[in-house]
Amino acid sequence: MTKEEALHCFKADKQTKKNAVAALEQKMSEAILSSAEGFTAFSFGDYHIRFRAPYSLERYVDVVKWDNGYLVVLAKYAHNAEPEEEYIDLKPILEGLYIDSVAFLKPIKNVRIAYA
Repeated sequence: MTKEEALHCFKADKQTKKNAVAALEQKMSEAILSSAEGFTAFSFGDYHIRFRAPYSLERYVDVVKWDNGYLVVLAKYAHNAEPEEEYIDLKPILEGLYIDSVAFLKPIKNVRIAYA
Protein backbone atom coordinates (compact mmCIF):
# COMPACT_ATOMS: atom_id res chain seq x y z
CA MET A 1 0.00 0.00 0.00
CA THR A 2 1.33 3.38 -0.96
CA LYS A 3 1.47 6.32 1.38
CA GLU A 4 -1.34 8.02 -0.57
CA GLU A 5 -3.54 4.92 -0.34
CA ALA A 6 -2.93 4.63 3.39
CA LEU A 7 -3.79 8.31 3.89
CA HIS A 8 -6.99 7.88 1.87
CA CYS A 9 -8.01 4.86 4.00
CA PHE A 10 -7.31 6.80 7.18
CA LYS A 11 -9.46 9.73 6.00
CA ALA A 12 -12.26 7.38 4.93
CA ASP A 13 -12.13 5.57 8.29
CA LYS A 14 -12.18 8.89 10.12
CA GLN A 15 -15.28 9.97 8.13
CA THR A 16 -16.99 6.64 8.85
CA LYS A 17 -16.39 7.13 12.58
CA LYS A 18 -17.65 10.71 12.37
CA ASN A 19 -20.82 9.53 10.60
CA ALA A 20 -21.38 6.82 13.22
CA VAL A 21 -21.01 9.33 16.06
CA ALA A 22 -23.46 11.72 14.34
CA ALA A 23 -26.00 8.91 13.89
CA LEU A 24 -25.66 7.92 17.56
CA GLU A 25 -26.07 11.53 18.71
CA GLN A 26 -29.22 11.85 16.59
CA LYS A 27 -30.66 8.65 18.05
CA MET A 28 -29.89 9.85 21.58
CA SER A 29 -31.82 13.09 20.94
CA GLU A 30 -34.80 11.56 19.12
CA ALA A 31 -38.12 10.53 20.66
CA ILE A 32 -40.72 8.18 19.19
CA LEU A 33 -44.47 8.81 18.99
CA SER A 34 -46.97 6.07 18.17
CA SER A 35 -50.42 4.81 19.11
CA ALA A 36 -51.99 1.42 19.82
CA GLU A 37 -55.16 0.08 21.43
CA GLY A 38 -56.56 3.47 22.39
CA PHE A 39 -53.33 4.87 23.81
CA THR A 40 -50.66 7.28 22.59
CA ALA A 41 -47.11 6.19 23.34
CA PHE A 42 -44.18 8.58 23.69
CA SER A 43 -40.76 6.96 24.11
CA PHE A 44 -37.44 8.56 24.88
CA GLY A 45 -34.41 6.97 26.51
CA ASP A 46 -35.61 4.51 29.14
CA TYR A 47 -39.05 6.13 29.38
CA HIS A 48 -42.14 4.70 27.65
CA ILE A 49 -45.10 6.89 28.51
CA ARG A 50 -48.62 5.90 27.51
CA PHE A 51 -51.71 8.05 27.81
CA ARG A 52 -55.29 7.92 26.55
CA ALA A 53 -55.68 8.82 22.87
CA PRO A 54 -58.82 10.27 21.26
CA TYR A 55 -61.42 7.52 20.82
CA SER A 56 -61.40 7.57 17.00
CA LEU A 57 -57.64 7.88 16.46
CA GLU A 58 -56.40 5.32 13.96
CA ARG A 59 -52.77 6.40 13.79
CA TYR A 60 -50.37 9.31 13.80
CA VAL A 61 -49.18 10.18 10.31
CA ASP A 62 -46.52 12.88 10.69
CA VAL A 63 -44.92 15.26 13.18
CA VAL A 64 -45.45 18.80 11.92
CA LYS A 65 -43.70 20.60 14.78
CA TRP A 66 -41.81 19.81 17.98
CA ASP A 67 -41.44 22.68 20.43
CA ASN A 68 -39.97 21.54 23.74
CA GLY A 69 -42.85 19.35 24.84
CA TYR A 70 -45.54 20.69 22.54
CA LEU A 71 -46.31 18.58 19.47
CA VAL A 72 -48.29 19.40 16.37
CA VAL A 73 -49.00 16.17 14.51
CA LEU A 74 -51.10 14.93 11.64
CA ALA A 75 -53.44 12.20 12.82
CA LYS A 76 -55.77 9.89 10.94
CA TYR A 77 -59.20 9.50 12.56
CA ALA A 78 -61.91 6.96 11.78
CA HIS A 79 -64.49 9.67 11.02
CA ASN A 80 -62.38 11.55 8.46
CA ALA A 81 -60.72 10.33 5.26
CA GLU A 82 -57.98 12.98 5.48
CA PRO A 83 -55.46 13.45 8.31
CA GLU A 84 -56.18 16.28 10.77
CA GLU A 85 -53.88 18.42 12.90
CA GLU A 86 -53.74 17.27 16.50
CA TYR A 87 -52.00 19.01 19.41
CA ILE A 88 -50.26 17.22 22.26
CA ASP A 89 -48.83 19.05 25.27
CA LEU A 90 -46.51 16.68 27.14
CA LYS A 91 -45.64 19.00 30.04
CA PRO A 92 -48.80 18.42 32.11
CA ILE A 93 -48.62 14.69 31.38
CA LEU A 94 -45.02 14.52 32.59
CA GLU A 95 -45.77 16.62 35.66
CA GLY A 96 -48.72 14.34 36.49
CA LEU A 97 -46.24 11.44 36.47
CA TYR A 98 -43.82 13.38 38.73
CA ILE A 99 -41.25 13.60 35.93
CA ASP A 100 -39.22 16.82 35.78
CA SER A 101 -40.45 18.08 32.40
CA VAL A 102 -37.60 20.56 31.91
CA ALA A 103 -34.89 17.93 32.44
CA PHE A 104 -36.77 15.26 30.46
CA LEU A 105 -37.53 17.41 27.42
CA LYS A 106 -34.25 19.34 27.15
CA PRO A 107 -32.23 16.68 25.25
CA ILE A 108 -35.04 15.92 22.75
CA LYS A 109 -34.29 17.59 19.42
CA ASN A 110 -36.57 15.56 17.16
CA VAL A 111 -39.68 13.41 17.37
CA ARG A 112 -40.62 10.85 14.74
CA ILE A 113 -43.58 8.56 14.18
CA ALA A 114 -42.82 4.84 14.36
CA TYR A 115 -44.97 1.74 14.38
CA ALA A 116 -43.72 -1.80 14.94
